Amino acid sequence: MQRKTFKTSDGAQMSYISAGEGKPIVMLHGWSQSAEQFKYQIPAFAEHYRVIAVDLRGHGESEKVSFGYRISRLSKDLQELIGALQLEKPHLLGHSMGCAIIWSYLDLFGLDEIDRLVLVDQSPLGTLRSHWDAQEIAASGAIFTAEQLNAAVYALESSKSEAEEFTRNLLASMVTPAMSKEQFEWIVECNQRLPRAIAATLLYNHLHTDWRDQIVRIRNPTLILGGRKSMIPWQSQVWINQNIPDSELEIFEAAEGGGHFMFIENPDKFNRRVLQFLSRWRSLS
Repeated sequence: MQRKTFKTSDGAQMSYISAGEGKPIVMLHGWSQSAEQFKYQIPAFAEHYRVIAVDLRGHGESEKVSFGYRISRLSKDLQELIGALQLEKPHLLGHSMGCAIIWSYLDLFGLDEIDRLVLVDQSPLGTLRSHWDAQEIAASGAIFTAEQLNAAVYALESSKSEAEEFTRNLLASMVTPAMSKEQFEWIVECNQRLPRAIAATLLYNHLHTDWRDQIVRIRNPTLILGGRKSMIPWQSQVWINQNIPDSELEIFEAAEGGGHFMFIENPDKFNRRVLQFLSRWRSLS
């Protein structure tokens, strides 16, 4: 694996991991995460594909610029990365907020020059509307009320200790009890590489956007992966599956590491399922 960089049109220095050869697959991590968290996927996928795992602006080893922390700008960064590396019809894999970046990419640029999609555990909308009933909330995947999101942003913008406590509590809700303490501490450390005030700005933008009108437009072959015990309601993954023609759905059960980070808790099943999906569509194309 090699670390490389490229500069966006607005001057942000971005870091990415490059490995393997062949058909490209671009991997997009979630909010306040990093490309490093795909450490169990990159070597496995690189046996078959050219893997590009990017640290989004401000995340991981990318430059901590003070601007551009909106999903729309992150999707523009993705478009510029694909252009800079001259990636032809890449597959896109997004985890959590990485899915929102893919949906924003569809909104702004279309998916005609994108091949397959792998969408990992992201709700179509993060903040619920007060008039919804329980069924609508579950289908949307909303995890915060407006008041809870405001409180989360306040905590992230507060003292270092308060921001770290909120971060730990949030991450604890994303994993199963089977995760080791060492693995969890590593996730916390990766998460906090994004400055907390920037994380607050991005979280607010991320969770206020409703992507359902874009999801129903997807016609690319798509694999949807969710967790039965994830903080993201698994019913929202069913909704996505039902609204993307010919898509495939896999829900990881609790005993299979079925939290938000199932690709860390059960990398063998995750990698096998993704590679099966991509190879099957390759054989049909």
